[in-house]
Amino acid sequence: MAAYGQTQYSPALQPAGPYTPYTHHTQGYSMPSYSGGISSGIFQGTHAISSSTPFNSAQQEFSAYSSYSQSQYSPYYNSHHYNSPYLAGSNISPAAITAPLAYQHPEHPVMLPNHSPESHTGEYHPPPSPPTPGKEEGVPARRGSDGKLRGRKRVSDPAPPLDSDIERVFIWDLDETIIIFHSLLTGTFSSRFGKDSSKAVSLGLWMEEMIFNLADARLFFNDLEECDQVHIDDVASDDNGQDLSTYNFGSDGFQSPAGAGSLCLGSGVHGGVDWMRKLAFRYRRVKEIYNTYKNNVGGLLGSPKREEWLQLRREMEVLTDLWLTQALKALALINSRPNCVNVLVTTTQLIPALSKVLLYGLGSAFPIENIYSATKTGKESCFERVSQRFGRRAVYVVIGDGAEEESVAKKKNMPFWRVSCRADLEALSHALELDYL
Repeated sequence: MAAYGQTQYSPALQPAGPYTPYTHHTQGYSMPSYSGGISSGIFQGTHAISSSTPFNSAQQEFSAYSSYSQSQYSPYYNSHHYNSPYLAGSNISPAAITAPLAYQHPEHPVMLPNHSPESHTGEYHPPPSPPTPGKEEGVPARRGSDGKLRGRKRVSDPAPPLDSDIERVFIWDLDETIIIFHSLLTGTFSSRFGKDSSKAVSLGLWMEEMIFNLADARLFFNDLEECDQVHIDDVASDDNGQDLSTYNFGSDGFQSPAGAGSLCLGSGVHGGVDWMRKLAFRYRRVKEIYNTYKNNVGGLLGSPKREEWLQLRREMEVLTDLWLTQALKALALINSRPNCVNVLVTTTQLIPALSKVLLYGLGSAFPIENIYSATKTGKESCFERVSQRFGRRAVYVVIGDGAEEESVAKKKNMPFWRVSCRADLEALSHALELDYL
């Protein structure tokens, strides 16, 4: 992209439809119909950002880009079955979780160390091996006044601001905004940007398999799929604080006929006191795993899966022209500001969403407390929760590709930044660097 302001830039594509939530193991992908009736660009409402005026009308018109077909896409596949080992509490502790999962992708042999990919610029630097846990070990997690963990920080870092002290909240969509995933599977990314469609689908399927393998084997998705929550702490009140270091999740009766099968109904909060406590234990362990490995995903995967994951990340960055790299740059700029915060609101179920965040290397950008799943409640409800958490004095900026988040942003008078191509992320980084946002 040319320097910002040298050419007429405009995020022009039609808003993508809402991302279809996962249906575990039996998912087909189809693109929903698109809504084109919502104006695009940065929405200027009651809480408009006064310093955004340098972005003239050229940045808010969509005539510069061609239109793309909004037709329905046929599913590329119908089912995936994963035979993941069920881990007991003693085996899923951070000390023992590095045991690798047996996995070999038939079409993507492991890249040898002397076959390093092209070096990428930007914030994303795929390392030859993931950072060691020692960099984060021994650093206690800090808590805010509400008792919530704020994530691990280095000793030299200042304490994070309280939620009530946050001045600006950036609410991000996940798929097709920060990461490219769903459009690889449907073929829209390859057709829209002139990429090899078979390669795109192949990489999408490979990433999907890794997402669900990690969710099933490490994050209790087999147990929690039908007990989905909006937020990781939604059932924390049912947790009695029991030590889980020797707890055996595999034999606590959670999935017995009198357990999840009949008690975990639509809302995900049904069941007796004992069963709800077991549910809370699982979400607590997921939180511990996320906080332990968010900066060391390779340690969570183990070898050789770690090498395969690094190869997949490299190939996806090449295919998507460093889309994720550009998104990480914008996220890092926001995180570097005092009293600003990144929040993720996604239509993916919470556990697969956490798996995506980890595998795409976004753990350092989003503390687990800042991740919300809108699968059951919709994004408007999640936006309302975020607004209540950070207060009305904060300015909220919504960043996404879909009609749902744009509509909710307009309804709540929140500025909206549309992402429909990588250039939109570059423009966002420029705006952040110049303090326009």
